[in-house]
This record gives sequence, C-alpha cells and structure tokens, in this order.
Amino acid sequence: MCEDCGCEEGNAHHGHHHGHHNHHHGADSDHTHDSSGRTIELGQKVLAQNDRIARENRTWLHDRGVLTLNMISAPGSGKTMLLEKTLEHLRKKICCAVITGDQQTDNDARRLQRKGAKVVQIETFSSCHLDAARIAQVLPEIVDEKTQLLIIENVGNLICPVAFDLGEDFRVALLSTTEGEDKPLKYPSLFSCAAVTVLTKTDLIPHLDWDLKVFRSTLQRVHPGAFVFELSALTGTGMDAWLEYLIRLSPAKQGSQS
Repeated sequence: MCEDCGCEEGNAHHGHHHGHHNHHHGADSDHTHDSSGRTIELGQKVLAQNDRIARENRTWLHDRGVLTLNMISAPGSGKTMLLEKTLEHLRKKICCAVITGDQQTDNDARRLQRKGAKVVQIETFSSCHLDAARIAQVLPEIVDEKTQLLIIENVGNLICPVAFDLGEDFRVALLSTTEGEDKPLKYPSLFSCAAVTVLTKTDLIPHLDWDLKVFRSTLQRVHPGAFVFELSALTGTGMDAWLEYLIRLSPAKQGSQS
C-alpha cells in the first residue's frame, strides 16, 4: 500500500468503474488524516486531478492512433514473461512500446529490451501503482510516429492500480494458476472492470490443486460474459489467440512494419 495516499478512498469512490487517482505529492495531494471527512475530501480532489490528466493522455494517444492497454496483476503472475513472448512474436507485425512500473529497480525494463519494442521503466518508490501524471511524463519519450500499441505493465498489486485511470483504452487483468481460483471474488474491483482476463501459467495445472471450472465460474460471478485467454507463455499454449487478438485491435499505420 502507499504510505499516505488514501488509496482506500479512491477504490471505494470508484467501485467497479475505471478508477482514478494520483500520487504526485504536490499542492493537490496534500494529505491529512485528521478526520474521515477531510481524508475523503482530499482523496476526491486527487482523483479529480488524475482524471483530468488521464483524459489528456487518452486524447494525446488517440490523436496519434495508439491503442493502450493497462495490465494489472499481483506480483509473480507472469506479466513480464508474457510481455517478453508477446513482443518477440509481434516485432515483425505491429510496432509496440512498453511502460513498466515497479517500486524500485529497472529489472523488468532490462528483460524487455531487445525484444523489438521501445521500453521505459518508471520507479514509483513508496507508491503502489502508476498514475496518470507519471505516464504523461514519459509518453513523448516512448511513443513515436510508428507506435501502434502501448502496453503499460502496472506495479504488481490487485487493489490500488484499479483506482487509477492512466489514459488507457482498456484494462487487462492477469491471474496465474498459482494464486487460487477464488481471486476474482476476493478482488472484484479489478476483475469486474477489466475488459480481458488472462489466466497465466496453465502449464502448471497438472501439478497444482487447481480447478479450471471453478475459476471460470468464479470469474463469471463477478463479470458475466468476461473475455478470457488461458495460456502459458513458457510453453506457448494459448499464445496464438492472445497475439491474434492484439493484432486485430491495433490500428494500422503506414510503414509500421518497416
């Protein structure tokens, strides 16, 4: 959790909608916790500020014909490996860029380099998520005239990132088979608002006490009709459908594959 951001107010305020929040601790995010009313008031002010920046991000990206995904999951779900394999397969097909967020280190960015996409790392330090202002700062660096698909790998956390609109077109929730089938019930804010859920590490199912039918039923309870990809980035099983989905969504740009 963030040290003093009021994430709980942001999540409670937005419920199952695209949430919003901001963590640049300036004049608009001066936090006090002297009373519940004061905390909520300041939390809403911060949310409004983030909403404004997120709208600007979205307009900026749409003006350049860029589709943007915000990938959210717990730590260790396999986001980075999935991105490695995704970038490797898409490098001759569509022009991708990646923003990856962690509290500290540039480990993920270094893993994704030389995979065929521009990559920038954001270190959030005490914050448990990315926010629209941080994204805005790096957009001119990471997006160029050829970029078709921008993927944001959010900080590993199933709660706080849900409260932040970054300017993305839609959210992708990831869940690994090592986390348990009931996670959509425990964290409904994410799984109910994500346009797509990706079940990762399916190659481990034979070795786990994991029931695929229970997972599917659990997800449908919080998000009826949820669109799901079940895959293993390690073995490649299920990857074709995921890659084709991204290709079909990404806007075409002349000379993007040159």
